[in-house]
Amino acid sequence: MASIRIKNMVCPRCVMAVEQILQRLDIAYQQVSIGLLETQAELDEQQTKALDQELQDIGFEILIDRKTQLVEDIKLALMDLLSREEENPLKTSQFLMDRFNLDYAYLSNMFSEVQGEPIEKYLIHLRVEKVKELLHYDLSLSEIAYKLQYSSTAHLSTQFKKLTGYSPSEYKKIIESKHPL
Repeated sequence: MASIRIKNMVCPRCVMAVEQILQRLDIAYQQVSIGLLETQAELDEQQTKALDQELQDIGFEILIDRKTQLVEDIKLALMDLLSREEENPLKTSQFLMDRFNLDYAYLSNMFSEVQGEPIEKYLIHLRVEKVKELLHYDLSLSEIAYKLQYSSTAHLSTQFKKLTGYSPSEYKKIIESKHPL
């Protein structure tokens, strides 16, 4: 069995897309999860090249560099942190230090070097994506702000508009106009 780290996988649809590629390439695998592929055997050079090309065609890539792997692990950890925030608000720096047993300054510098943006900015992008997702449900903006640990709805709205160009209410109207009930 071999483990292969894959960059840019963020959701269950990504897992399905990778599974479809593996089936198309006739590569036996044990499991595909966000950011990770467990194959039943080591891939030969031709299989690895074909897999990497197919993954790149849909915006993914095989990770080889250790720094890049750590950054992808940090991204997955941040998604995990975001999913836990309502039940257990944690400080990002402490959460990452506990998760990786490394100094936050090291993690932060490595992330910025590889990703081209600080951890905090990346986390804001993740939060805004989560807000977009939650706007599909019948939650008020104050419920969403509470759920995602925003200090206020105004703070949420400001960050949302800065990244999307729309206020949350404008964005919700767009969603509703595209997908009426």
